[in-house]
Amino acid sequence: MEIKEAKVVGLVRCGKHFELTLEAPTGHRSTRTARKVLLATGVEDELPPLPGMRELWGSGVLHCPYCHGWEHRDQPLAVYGRAKLVTGLALLVSRWSTDVVACVEDAANLTQNARRRLRRQGIAVREEPLARLEGTANGELRHLVFESGEPLARKALFIHAHQHQRSGLAEEMGCRLNAKGAVWVSKQQQTTVPGLYAAGDNTPGTQQALLAAAEGSAAAISINETLTREECPR
Repeated sequence: MEIKEAKVVGLVRCGKHFELTLEAPTGHRSTRTARKVLLATGVEDELPPLPGMRELWGSGVLHCPYCHGWEHRDQPLAVYGRAKLVTGLALLVSRWSTDVVACVEDAANLTQNARRRLRRQGIAVREEPLARLEGTANGELRHLVFESGEPLARKALFIHAHQHQRSGLAEEMGCRLNAKGAVWVSKQQQTTVPGLYAAGDNTPGTQQALLAAAEGSAAAISINETLTREECPR
């Protein structure tokens, strides 16, 4: 087995095989062939273009109450996003703290039913446009600053960041993508392109490292069993 540090910059189907173009850290390019390929390329988050958002990402600005909930329990928290997503996220975050504020990007689209649900859980709504985030040099969130009104002191801000595929290889190969841009796979992690598999955050479903690793393991088993059938025909 060979482990090679290189970026796959090209992938094409050549009969029953795939040809991969690799680019080494030095910039040198080479090619390899493979009978099966597993895409575990992940996704990239698209952060709102607000000052302080990127600087605090992963510390004061968080994306998942399941991954980052416990350490922020019983602290003043906020949720930021569009009306369609902010209600559900705010309700999840309210399981960790009784002091949660929903900052709605498009307040005009926040329905009366959503407002009632938030109000029942004691979640306040801020409708002023968010201007920037203020924090410390080591990534601790201090204030949410709005275009008008008083700044809001918070310890953490949760958002539902938009995402896109980190690699364009699946789309270039003609793989089927779902409405959210994730690579569709079968129960065996097989894409719609025979011999091409995908696993992890680039596929539909909950995004967690543990689940991504499990999908990678399932894909490896499926690939190995398929190769065995091909090499050991009846």
